[in-house]
Amino acid sequence: MDPAAAPRRPVGGTGPAPVTAGPTEADWDAAVAAVRRLAPEGRVLLICHVNPDGDALGSMLGFGLGLRRLGVRRLQATFPGPPEVPEPFRELPGLELLVPATEAEPEPDLVICFDAASESRLGALADRLSGTGVALVLDHHASNTGFGDVNLVDPVAAATSVVAEELLARLDVPLDAGIAECLYVALSTDTGSFRFDATTPAVHEMAARLLATGIRPGDISRRVFDSRPFGAVRLFGEVLGRARLEPAAAGGHGLVWTYATLDDLARHDQRPYVLEALIDPVRCTAEADVSCVVKQTGPAEWAVSLRSKGAVDVARVADALGGGGHRLAAGFTGRGTVDEVVERIRVELSAPAPDGGVARQG
Repeated sequence: MDPAAAPRRPVGGTGPAPVTAGPTEADWDAAVAAVRRLAPEGRVLLICHVNPDGDALGSMLGFGLGLRRLGVRRLQATFPGPPEVPEPFRELPGLELLVPATEAEPEPDLVICFDAASESRLGALADRLSGTGVALVLDHHASNTGFGDVNLVDPVAAATSVVAEELLARLDVPLDAGIAECLYVALSTDTGSFRFDATTPAVHEMAARLLATGIRPGDISRRVFDSRPFGAVRLFGEVLGRARLEPAAAGGHGLVWTYATLDDLARHDQRPYVLEALIDPVRCTAEADVSCVVKQTGPAEWAVSLRSKGAVDVARVADALGGGGHRLAAGFTGRGTVDEVVERIRVELSAPAPDGGVARQG
């Protein structure tokens, strides 16, 4: 069967999500109309969040390749900050669409945002949302603030690539190997190689559609998950060696945490992107439900990654500290010393949940 003709279902669960949990038919229709209205001559700018991960880049570039198939010619993709693509994603199809943020179209007719829960995640590029063009938002974060003119936000979707694939289907864009590879990278990274609880039967159905185009999952997984510089291996050993276990934290569910500094990166001659994978060996700690990696990004500034095995809702913790995410995976930007940042996490983990529960448990 032509993979583009395979049945498509919402991929956040095993059936259609309630209207309150995701886009309505009116939302989908508005998104389709916004795209079709501008092809082929409209100026389209695709934006994903700062420090893009696999879902952000994969969803954006996969959708960009789909727009090319629709005949859109005036098309750019970008993200805020230094125009550096992390090493694991440097063989993604569609990278030729990327331009530095400083060269992004200043007055696009259509802006499409990917995997950003709020305008703040778009940095200086957020001003593109206030122009005369239409702003379309594709996301799957429950903490999404509802910015933009048309919102396709599905908090039960396993990845933003799920939303992107559905919109491509509604635009009658068939999957090809380039689009599929981008969306597969996005789907596999946000499901932890299909290990996380978000991995439903429908997730595997989507993966099957993508694989049916002929992409090679083994090659993709080796590049994305199983390859890092030796300097990063040494760096991981050092940072894991300073990990701390606090069994009594999070209402007795346990917290394990560690941190990495800019000096650590410099000493091992590594780029910041290598630290994104550090949360995985930390979260393996059997004695802790909550895991945390605090990564220095500037003087007294830290990017914090939080994970839960299910007993604690880390999205509530991140939201209380100015960030957001999902129940099992969330993050925020912390300021101060690393000890001050971790102390704020401890406090939020022990705070009563809004429903009167203990330790923000689910």
